[in-house]
Amino acid sequence: MDVKSWLKSLIFGFCIVMVIRVFLFSPYYVEGASMDPTLHDQEKIFVNKYEDLDRGDIVIIKGDEKNYVKRLIGFPGDEIEMRDDQLFINGTIWDESYLSENKEAAEDFVNNLTGDFGPLKVPEHHYFVMGDNRLKSLDSRNGLGYIPKERMIGVSKFVFYPFENIRKVD
Repeated sequence: MDVKSWLKSLIFGFCIVMVIRVFLFSPYYVEGASMDPTLHDQEKIFVNKYEDLDRGDIVIIKGDEKNYVKRLIGFPGDEIEMRDDQLFINGTIWDESYLSENKEAAEDFVNNLTGDFGPLKVPEHHYFVMGDNRLKSLDSRNGLGYIPKERMIGVSKFVFYPFENIRKVD
């Protein structure tokens, strides 16, 4: 096989990889403890940029200086309220089973993992997000505010690094 043929194959392969990375999937890394124990600091995750958003998804949010990894709680028009560590969405209790480990750990030094707030109404074209580690999370409650739709990068359901921690996340 000649060099020209190899070069064409390499360029074609590179173009395919770039299209997939830019439009479909991208790797991101978790920075900080706001999603513990679901995701850990410095883990690398794949993000699907094309998947529809569902309540409870782990999402990547484009920030001004860095990206954020949070859990999607509220959609446009939703009413969100937290009372006695129970999340209410549109008046109905939402099961947050992914918080059980954090709630047990928090019992030793605080009354509730998540402070009471709301009811809050999520504005049109915006979302409400929170980290799983509510005591150490910058999110819609305390600094990030409501997230505009155009800042939602995608959904993550897979940790690929470190290799000993490869897993699907919900």
